[in-house]
Amino acid sequence: MPPHPLPLGFVFRSRAKEEKAHADKVSTDSPQPRDPQAPKGRPTPKRSAAQSQRRSVAHTPTTRREASKRQRDERRAHMEKQRQALASGDERYLPARDKGPVRKLARDFVDSRFCIAEFFLPLAVVILVLSMVRVAQLQNVALLAWLFVIVLIVLDSIGIAIRLKKQLNARFPDEPKRGAVAYALMRSLQMRRLRLPKPQVKRGERP
Repeated sequence: MPPHPLPLGFVFRSRAKEEKAHADKVSTDSPQPRDPQAPKGRPTPKRSAAQSQRRSVAHTPTTRREASKRQRDERRAHMEKQRQALASGDERYLPARDKGPVRKLARDFVDSRFCIAEFFLPLAVVILVLSMVRVAQLQNVALLAWLFVIVLIVLDSIGIAIRLKKQLNARFPDEPKRGAVAYALMRSLQMRRLRLPKPQVKRGERP
């Protein structure tokens, strides 16, 4: 009896099709990386979030030199903000010694009045010139002028300290006021146009 004949489809089946089917099965079973064109299985991030993420990755320093350069740039930007704040009086970027309502009142109190101490430098130049002239009378006048100016500055500074302390206690009873009077007196020694932060009140204006 003749053996069972094989189907023609089995005989003439393409070997390439078998190899392709085997390759598909292997690729399905093996945990290989996902094809970039295949569905991701998660929502696509927004464009703004993706851009910010790329920027953060790009700006992350990778070497010590890049990190130090970035620190220098940040420090330079901070100093520039402080310089602008000293000119405009912006409280957000002022140095620590100038921040706070207590220091602001001390500055405004000094800037709102004429202080004898602010004229010390020009008066000192005049007195120094007089003392260099080889005339006994002028030298005596220069010596007396020195004493007179120093006494006026001391008396004016005492008056500023007393009045400022009274205003600080009245307006800010619970705020720390340590160093505020000395801060105001040091400011009074500077000429008005050279003071930093720049004066925010006019002379005679109540702070």
